[in-house]
Amino acid sequence: MSTLLLRLAAPMQSWGISSKFNRRTTNMEPTRSGVIGMLAAAMGMSREDSLDVFNPLRFGVRIDQPGTMNRDFQVVYQNPDDILPTWLTYRYYLEDAVFLAGLEGPSGFLAELEAALMHPVYPLALGRRSCPPAEPLVLGIRDVDLLTALRQEEWQASSWYQRKAKWQNITSLEIVRDASPDESGYAVRDVPESFSQKRRLYRFRNVIREQVFLDQLVSSENTENEQGTPKEHDPMELLEDDDVSIKSQNQ
Repeated sequence: MSTLLLRLAAPMQSWGISSKFNRRTTNMEPTRSGVIGMLAAAMGMSREDSLDVFNPLRFGVRIDQPGTMNRDFQVVYQNPDDILPTWLTYRYYLEDAVFLAGLEGPSGFLAELEAALMHPVYPLALGRRSCPPAEPLVLGIRDVDLLTALRQEEWQASSWYQRKAKWQNITSLEIVRDASPDESGYAVRDVPESFSQKRRLYRFRNVIREQVFLDQLVSSENTENEQGTPKEHDPMELLEDDDVSIKSQNQ
């Protein structure tokens, strides 16, 4: 078996499990249903398509940068003749969070998923359409099992958070993964059977939580230099080669 690794990072993410119309909460880490939904979008699948192709995959995440939860609210306008013409809804998000997600399965299928994520049919999002992922999203396929990949891959946290973690003496990261058949964990209902708008269906999976020590991870500094891939989100990067100052416009 091989493992496809993804870096799930963005200014905002939202991974709901049990949300109602007027109160959309978020998990503190990515859900299997949310990541499978992103993969289905990348492959161009419709909401009515069967999701059985994803069943053999084992899923897990490592919380590299927990982020902070924030609450937003929206006003939904309904029929003005109703007793309550407006409806106040709450939305919860994770800010500045970074996760390492792994999908274990047949190498051929993982290669298809990797190609789809690099050239997605539909826009990708981290839980909600308003939360597009930051680059790099795809870290590549590792020829190891899921748990080994999550225990060995370099720390994906932002440089400022790594400095903060050092000051706060944070020495380990949490892994949340599918339990093996011989393990006993706790149940979460986030395995999608259908994304249909008519009837969404989810079933339970057993989950294990464990810790990995930071000194066991591959040096993030060395790997970053080798890959040459920036990890900081710079919204002004696209403007660096252009002179957009008022002075230049007036000349």
